[in-house]
Amino acid sequence: MSSRQPKLLAGALALTLALVTGCASAASTESAAPAQTRVFAADNGDVTIPVTPKRVVATGYAVPVLIEAGAPLVGISSWKRGLAMMTPEDLKTYESLEKIAGETAAETNYEAVAQAKPDLIVIGVPKPALGDIDLDRLKSIAPVVAIGPTTPDAWRDLSRRQSDAAGRLGDFDTAKNAYDQKAAALKKKYQDALSGMKFGHVGAYGDVAEGTFQREFGGSWGTNIAQDLGVTYYGEVKSKGGNARDVSEYPSIEELPQSFGEADAITYTVDPDGTVSEQVQYVLDSKLWKNLPAVKAGQAYPLRYTEAATYGSALKTLDAIDQALAPVLDR
Repeated sequence: MSSRQPKLLAGALALTLALVTGCASAASTESAAPAQTRVFAADNGDVTIPVTPKRVVATGYAVPVLIEAGAPLVGISSWKRGLAMMTPEDLKTYESLEKIAGETAAETNYEAVAQAKPDLIVIGVPKPALGDIDLDRLKSIAPVVAIGPTTPDAWRDLSRRQSDAAGRLGDFDTAKNAYDQKAAALKKKYQDALSGMKFGHVGAYGDVAEGTFQREFGGSWGTNIAQDLGVTYYGEVKSKGGNARDVSEYPSIEELPQSFGEADAITYTVDPDGTVSEQVQYVLDSKLWKNLPAVKAGQAYPLRYTEAATYGSALKTLDAIDQALAPVLDR
C-alpha cells in the first residue's frame, strides 16, 4: 500500500462523517422548528394559534362544524342535540372521538383534554357559559379560542370562524356553496306561491306548566332557514332580552289570537322524526289555535331539523321545509 492510500481513506472518512453530521444537524433543526402561528380574534380576545393545527379539541357548537369540515379532532364534547342531523359518515366520526366534556360547559374534563395533547382548543359555547369553564387551566394545555353563538341565525358566521380557526375554510366554503345553490333553487321554486304571505312560527320551548308557548320571529332557530326560501315571518319581540330572546318570546296561551291572528300561514317545530313535542302539542290542542284564520284555512305546516347549525345539516332542513311547504304550491 502506498503512503497516499491511508491519507485518501482518512480524507474520505472525514468527509463522510461531516456529511452525516451535517444532515443530522439539519434534520434536528427542521424537526425543532416551531409551527407557524397567527393571531386570531376570538370572543376571549386575540389569541396566537397555529396556522395549521394538527390536534384540535372542540366543544359545543364547534363540534358538528369541525366534524363536517374534516378538522384533525382528537377530542370533543358530547353533542346529542345534533346527532339526528349528521350524515352516517359524520356520525361515525362523532362516535369514534374521545368525549372530553358533556353537554354543558361545566362538564369539561380537564384531565381528558390534557391527555388528548391538543395544539388548539375551540370552545363553542355562549359567552355566559364561559364562566363555567376554567379558561386559565385550558390555556395551560393549548391556545384556546372561544367562538360562541349569539342570535340563532348567526350560526353562519359562527361556523365560518370556527372552521377558519381550525384551518379548514376550504371545506367550509364547499359546504356553504352546496347550501347556497340548493336554497336559491328552492327560493325560485316557491317565489310566486309565497309572494305576499305572512307567516308565524311556534317554537319548541314553551312551558306547559306555566301556560306559555314560544313564538319565534325572523332570525330564530325555527325560522332562519325557511327565510332563505323566501318565507316572511312578520312581527318582532316586544322586548329584546339578548341572544335568542332577541328573536323569540313566550306569551301565554291566551295570546294565541293576538300573536298569530294576522298570519296567512303558520309553521311549527317538530322533532327530527316528525313527532310533536309536549310543548307544541299543548298549542295544537288549544281551541284558540284551531280558530286561528291560518289554521282554519289549512295553512299550518310542521318543520323538522329546525336547529341546524352547520351548512351540511341545513341541507336536511331545506329538504324538510320543501316537503312541508309543498301544499302551498297548489294553492
